[in-house]
Amino acid sequence: QVHLVESGGGLVQAGGSLRLSCAASGRTFSSYDMGWFRQAPGKEREFVAAINWSGGSTTYADSVKGRFTISRDNAKNAVYLQVNSLKPEDTAVYLCAAKESLEGSNRYPGAYNYWGQGTQVTVSS
Repeated sequence: QVHLVESGGGLVQAGGSLRLSCAASGRTFSSYDMGWFRQAPGKEREFVAAINWSGGSTTYADSVKGRFTISRDNAKNAVYLQVNSLKPEDTAVYLCAAKESLEGSNRYPGAYNYWGQGTQVTVSS
């Protein structure tokens, strides 16, 4: 069982930056692949970035590649999302998720077993 709590969201102007954090409970955090997703009002949950259990492999959505960076610190049971050059279209609730199994694409929300409540990111133009 993993409990996830996101933080770091807020209101920022276009072009600004934030660092989102996801704190995880549980002794087996280092065995999970982790992902960040986002969901805007009236839209489906969208893949943003993922990182494998060791931190040695990362994947990004094309819309955020070059602007967002995912990282993790297994000693601190935490995963991070550095978001730079923010655009109004990045406005959404950002959620972190943990994936137990090696099966299934890290881009697919259904492959994840545990979810946080999310943190709101609002980008003004």
